[in-house]
Amino acid sequence: MAIIANTFTRYASIGIREELSNIIYNISPEETPFMSNGGRETVRNTFFEWQTDSLAAAAANYQIDGDDITAFPATTPTARIGNYTNISRKLIILADNLSVIDAAGRTSELAYQITKMGQELKRDQETTLLSNQAAVGGGTGTARRTAGLPAWLKTNSNRGTGGTDPTVAGGVVNAAAGDATNANRRAFTIDMLNDVIEKVWTQGGTPKMLMVGPHNKTVVSGFTGIAANRYEISKPEAGVIIGAADIYVSDFGTVNIVPNRFQRDRDAFVLDPEFYATTILRPIESIELAKTGDAEKRMLLVEYGLKVKNEAALGVVADLTEA
Repeated sequence: MAIIANTFTRYASIGIREELSNIIYNISPEETPFMSNGGRETVRNTFFEWQTDSLAAAAANYQIDGDDITAFPATTPTARIGNYTNISRKLIILADNLSVIDAAGRTSELAYQITKMGQELKRDQETTLLSNQAAVGGGTGTARRTAGLPAWLKTNSNRGTGGTDPTVAGGVVNAAAGDATNANRRAFTIDMLNDVIEKVWTQGGTPKMLMVGPHNKTVVSGFTGIAANRYEISKPEAGVIIGAADIYVSDFGTVNIVPNRFQRDRDAFVLDPEFYATTILRPIESIELAKTGDAEKRMLLVEYGLKVKNEAALGVVADLTEA
């Protein structure tokens, strides 16, 4: 088989457009289960406060007929707790000619980059809120930092040897949790999980969600005896935990198991989403910066913090191995 001489074919042709798909496949994970499952509240200051309280311990209570009351117990005031917002941002600068160049996969390079940076900013928020970071008030040359979830959890904790609970002074987290050394990290066990679930329940909380990193999600799936108490969620329903992969029926209620790519694998959090919220001072916004040359500049910015309404309703198994 042969072609006729001088047939002009695609092999000699110049200028054929490349076959480049108009779909851009982005494998970067966007899921943010911690923020998605918790509440969202608006605040009006860089330092925001709330109050916590608890009931007196239950006790047998017997009184005699006709008794006269001559003494009253002291009233315990509420505790005033606070945290700071912090600023996160992403920057974009694009040459002006990109607005007129025909690009595969998007009609506007600027719009595409803004969308992409917005997704990255959301992932940064999730990572920040799950960081073992004490609160920092900030100042000249020092950025404010919101105290992250691990830095709040002290009442219901299970830690490795040498691991220490965070501390609060003046209602603000002033020292994050102390991590155990690598030599004292432990493999996650069902006994550790049940210990923290029981502690949360005893304090009056309702354990609803176990959030773990990727390695310890596989560990949880292999717990002896858990298989019979696990099932896959077939479809989302009202009130179902977002991102839940499995369910564990504990002695103290049903716990949704949620993997999170953005938390430390050394932590396993036992959570009730009703008791924490992402606070927003400034929602994500795209700000056009001053034009000083042949380029477009944008800044994506968000200012937010973490509100742990009552840390006694939450818990942590800390100092876990990652492999």
